[in-house]
Amino acid sequence: MTPPVRISVLMPVYNPPASALRTAIDSVVKQRADFELIMVDDASTSAAVHEILSDAERDPRVRVVRRETNGGIVAASNDALGEATGEFVALFDHDDLLASGCLETVEEALDTYPDIDYLYTDEDKVTQKGKHFDVFAKPEWSPELLRGFMYTGHLSVLRTSLVREVGGFDDRAEGSQDHDLVLKVTERARRIVHIPQVLYHWRAVPGSAAMDPDAKPYAHDAGVEAVQRHLDRLGIAATVQPRTRMHSYTVVRELDPSVLVSIVIPTCGSTGLVWGERRCMVVELVRSILRHSTHRNLEIVVVYDRPTPRSVLDDLVRLGGSQVRLVLFDEPFNFSAKCNVGMVAASSDSLLFLNDDMEIVSEDFVVQLVAPLAEEGVGATGGRLLYADGTVQHAGHIYAQGSWTHAALKAEADDPGPFCAFELSRECSGLTAACLATTRQVMEQVGGFCEELPSNFNDVDLSYKILSEGYRMVWISGTTLYHFESVTRDPEVKQWEIDLVFNRWGKPDVDPYYPAGIVERRIRTRIGNGLVLLQTGGLRAVLRKIASLRRR
Repeated sequence: MTPPVRISVLMPVYNPPASALRTAIDSVVKQRADFELIMVDDASTSAAVHEILSDAERDPRVRVVRRETNGGIVAASNDALGEATGEFVALFDHDDLLASGCLETVEEALDTYPDIDYLYTDEDKVTQKGKHFDVFAKPEWSPELLRGFMYTGHLSVLRTSLVREVGGFDDRAEGSQDHDLVLKVTERARRIVHIPQVLYHWRAVPGSAAMDPDAKPYAHDAGVEAVQRHLDRLGIAATVQPRTRMHSYTVVRELDPSVLVSIVIPTCGSTGLVWGERRCMVVELVRSILRHSTHRNLEIVVVYDRPTPRSVLDDLVRLGGSQVRLVLFDEPFNFSAKCNVGMVAASSDSLLFLNDDMEIVSEDFVVQLVAPLAEEGVGATGGRLLYADGTVQHAGHIYAQGSWTHAALKAEADDPGPFCAFELSRECSGLTAACLATTRQVMEQVGGFCEELPSNFNDVDLSYKILSEGYRMVWISGTTLYHFESVTRDPEVKQWEIDLVFNRWGKPDVDPYYPAGIVERRIRTRIGNGLVLLQTGGLRAVLRKIASLRRR
């Protein structure tokens, strides 16, 4: 009987180019880890393939299973799984390459964290001539992003017993079988680990998905169904809609109409020019809420300063009637305190904070922002904010390189971003308070907005506090609002505000959800209400610090 090994590399084989198959096998057998390579020939018709497989069998670590009939990648993968003796299985395509030292690095992670059930690495693409390109520096574990597309991809390493427990590869998911399997495994996984190293090279050849994401349209349909089954298993009321780019998907959630949502809007009733016309910001925001919200069970809590014109308050009541609640804030300006006052005055446990200089674009913005809050681990959600000129202001926060900024700042509205980062919902390190949904439970747990930060960085501090309690921050890409904040506005930022956040949370290093290298340009911008300088990219170390910091 063959003794068990640590990692079983599973490789379904069907008529790959001979040279690609040979180099793929070589990249595995040169590894110095405790592994076995199990290749299932799915009735290939190529004599060259048969010869290469026979040669490979001379290595005692290699086994070849030969199918009499072609069954497709799911059938071949399940045959390989049935032969596996390893504690873990690694999924490997018949024409790709493992980087030198790949499996050794994986073993080190498995030794460090004995409870790993799923592990994935970064990857790139390689041409037939050996040129490497399109490095994918992946985010840390992001379950929301995985619903949007199979971002974990290559290399995926899964605990064998758990793969078998969930039923192996599903023939309903042909073409998206790996995505379907990883969704099932991660629903139950104890620990998920990302190795931020390019350990897998995805070969780009004509007709492959690496070169043409639309090469296998059936896989796109299978992916939609796989994500839908995943949501159904978790009891998430939502529908999966296909997208046109990168085999990606949109999750459209549902919200019980009986759920009361309190929208908290701090204001002083200011006016400004928008698209050439002067408007009262808060009045037009409320008008757009009432016009566009498909969720009708709303309470709009307007927290106003004493100088707010009486006419503005009258207009709000005329617009919203009993849905509008006016709350006087009779103290010196403090944005954080106004938000906290609005939270206390609100009747609902579902809270949506909005700046008053906004206009709603998405019809179901309330539903899409509030519904995820019922899911385990979600602490807050935020929307996609556009400047008046249509460029992006906010697509989640990035905390890295010793500062804070917005992802996608000033990008064109139709810019998908690197690996669709600007157009797929995903976990992020922080969210702007200009549009933030959360629950009363979370806000009470973290102590609300920090009133020591009356103007700047209060949303950064709040985001850190929510993360420190183990919650996830989720940016919802399909929820769009205009934010009529000047692109060039340069508010006064005091050093003591920056120091307060740094002293409390430390300086961020590498952002776990926006890894270094995913965007290379340097940008200067403001976030929340503060000016920052940052090389877009990278905070992984700061999360390690968060666990040891006391919430204040």
